[in-house]
Amino acid sequence: MQHFILALIMLLVALVSVISVFRQLKFKNMLALVIAALSAVTFGFFSIATIIDTIKNGF
Repeated sequence: MQHFILALIMLLVALVSVISVFRQLKFKNMLALVIAALSAVTFGFFSIATIIDTIKNGF
């Protein structure tokens, strides 16, 4: 159950990073855009992988 909560927190961080990507596109801030995009991809990947692993192996 602890891993599932961790995955939800990481998914929340990924969603905030996606919002930041769109904001940085609006402001045309390329460095922040790259950092936000990398953060969104990284946290999104690990959160989805953790959720799948938790469901696969049971709570």
